[in-house]
Amino acid sequence: MKHHSRTTRSKLLGLCLAINPFTTVQAEELLKWERIPLQIPLKIGVERIIFVDKNMRVGLPQALNGKLRVQSTGGAVYLKAEDAFPPTRLQLQDVENGEIILFDVDAKSSGTDEPIRLVYRNDSSATSRTPPSDVNTGDEFDSAKQVRYDAPVAVILTRYAAQNLYGPLRTVEGVNGIRQVSVKLPPRMTPLYPSKAVEVSPMASWSLSNMTVLALKLRNQVKEKLLLDPRELEGHFISATFQHRWLGSSGTPEDTTMLYLIVPGRPEQALIPEPIITTTEVRKTE
Repeated sequence: MKHHSRTTRSKLLGLCLAINPFTTVQAEELLKWERIPLQIPLKIGVERIIFVDKNMRVGLPQALNGKLRVQSTGGAVYLKAEDAFPPTRLQLQDVENGEIILFDVDAKSSGTDEPIRLVYRNDSSATSRTPPSDVNTGDEFDSAKQVRYDAPVAVILTRYAAQNLYGPLRTVEGVNGIRQVSVKLPPRMTPLYPSKAVEVSPMASWSLSNMTVLALKLRNQVKEKLLLDPRELEGHFISATFQHRWLGSSGTPEDTTMLYLIVPGRPEQALIPEPIITTTEVRKTE
């Protein structure tokens, strides 16, 4: 009898909590990302959560070391200010497609700890978001695999590399499936452009659909203007694009530019190795 009474009281307590008008759910502030830096005020000593719904890599400037604690996990970014600081820019990068999101954060003694949810330009509405299902149907699986692009992969990779190296970070277009990769290349790649007195060195590389773009820095080594011609390059690649069509005289601001090589498969095999001079050949030349 006591057990029955205790169960009844539990049910009544649960019912009272369900209809209690003072039972509240913390609201979320909605911010729309449209390539304009978002203003994120923080309250000192209070953690604020930003739901980005993406796997993000956070770049923390040195000025905020010891002043701001940043953690990113499960599609959420956790910010906690340990001390006051003026508006400072944070850079978030989508691990999947490389898209950059910019936050301008500042910390004061007063403020709000209200969570923030980011809404993106392709969202029809903030309330139409549905959590992903644990079970995918065949149609959903096929649609996830078939990604359509607005241009050939070589063009997309070249454009993406140029935007990252020359454009403002907020203008970098996110591309599903693109990722930055580490390629083992020599610090100087002389055999690539043997007909010109230029220094060639690797800067960065990105991959998409079994293709890789190698971003290579070219620097003029002589005191004269050099015209650049992709037909003079030697190696195994699909396309080559120069950021500029010429190099200024060595020592001028125009003596450096970028070269974007699109290579299939393993990028390390795109370059022709330098010939190895044996001891016997050295003696013959002497």
